[in-house]
Amino acid sequence: MTTPSNRRRGAALGAMLLAGTALTGAAGWLAIPAFAEGPQQSAPAVAAPSVPLPGFGDLVARVRPAVVTITATERARAENVNSPFPEGSQQDQMFRRYFGGEEGGKPQAQARQALGSGFIVDAEGHVVTNNHVVDGATQVKVTLDDGRELSAKIVGRDPRTDLALLKVDAGGNLPFLNLGNSDAARVGDWVVAVGNPFGLGGTVTAGILSARGRDIHSGPYDDFLQVDAPINRGNSGGPLFAQDGSVIGVNTAIYSPSGGSIGIGFAIPSNLVSTVVAQLKANGHVERGFLGASTQPVDATMARALRLPKAEGALVAGVEENSPASRAGLKPGDVVTALGDTPVRSPRDLARAVGALHEGAQTSLTARRDGRETRLDVRLAALRDGAEQARGGQEAQQGRGRIGIGLASLQEAERAGLEVPRGTEGAVIASVRPDSPAAEAGLKPGDVITAVGGKAVKDPDAAVSAIREALSANDGAVALQLLRDGQRAFVAVEAPSGSRQG
Repeated sequence: MTTPSNRRRGAALGAMLLAGTALTGAAGWLAIPAFAEGPQQSAPAVAAPSVPLPGFGDLVARVRPAVVTITATERARAENVNSPFPEGSQQDQMFRRYFGGEEGGKPQAQARQALGSGFIVDAEGHVVTNNHVVDGATQVKVTLDDGRELSAKIVGRDPRTDLALLKVDAGGNLPFLNLGNSDAARVGDWVVAVGNPFGLGGTVTAGILSARGRDIHSGPYDDFLQVDAPINRGNSGGPLFAQDGSVIGVNTAIYSPSGGSIGIGFAIPSNLVSTVVAQLKANGHVERGFLGASTQPVDATMARALRLPKAEGALVAGVEENSPASRAGLKPGDVVTALGDTPVRSPRDLARAVGALHEGAQTSLTARRDGRETRLDVRLAALRDGAEQARGGQEAQQGRGRIGIGLASLQEAERAGLEVPRGTEGAVIASVRPDSPAAEAGLKPGDVITAVGGKAVKDPDAAVSAIREALSANDGAVALQLLRDGQRAFVAVEAPSGSRQG
């Protein structure tokens, strides 16, 4: 399994004392005479190695000032406990209050902290880290190598690549690191990881690049570098260095049955990081192309059945209606072998190639159909999910900015894999802006808004309208009825004072 390596601090430190042993002969202690005839023989000195062992001290001294520790504060709901007393009774309420973190029989939300790593990428104070380090955070702090602790603003997040960009204001220029060329890194090259494992602060580990192009099934754009430099919880978001001091990856995950390092870690290649960070800095989000076709790998048996020369390509399993794929004439059963001039050997190749393009990009699909090759012209749309999938429209026009949520339809949520009880009506929370009233109230992506106050809502447009009315009528406060994990509850949200009118 892959385990994100940023979660809670905590480490057990141990020491091992090695005892010396005395040499003895078969009959007891070996007797050595106090005086010996002839000149005394001194033991030969151990020769120093003619070639010094490689070290990373100079590299670490150069890069360490730009590596930071990240502390993300998030709200956590107290878990329900099983009370042995009748529900609602005085004994039940007292039991839950003292043993279940509840008061009056209701769970009490508590703040909790997660630790991770990051690094500064320009003198202005932009910091790169993992999305899972700051996802759901209501407050983010960055601790510099010199000990200064600064509040950080989340500039943008990209869940699909697990990257996030932060910004701190240090009152002056900061030391920063350059993103290198990850394509130039070779299997067997030395690599160095710097980060904050288990909350221990700036820690340096070294190893080699073990493999490239790893797919760990964390997303459609997986293309990880595998390293054997020890990476543990808290290293998430920290830099992976080549020997010249350039960043060639962002440490993200480990493979471990125990949660600790067993010598298999994964880093996002710096070339992908550069592309994502540039878009986050410019737009706050990442724009990607959208084709509208679901695909699957081709194995040897399928290749024979479809008369393919090789067991490779992306087999089209389904095509969405009114999508770029359907308008281009792509059909289920087609095997895509190229997008433009980019070869497609697997569904992952196709996803990365489409995602690298933008809305409106005109390109071509090369596909095998009925044993023959065909070429289709396609104009890509924009991939919409997470924040981009929100139905709130422009924040200033439709009020999403008031409480900090983006909404999606139930149909969109179901296509994304969210399970919603049959017959449910409402709007799904697709995104929650950090440091927003919604985040402070504990709203989460995946929550379904079924009513605003006492008024049922059927879709995102109705929810936006009802929220606007409630904020205006109730002096900036709104009560949302939610469906979360099959349970219904009301959550009150208070908008900022400057956003309560209009």
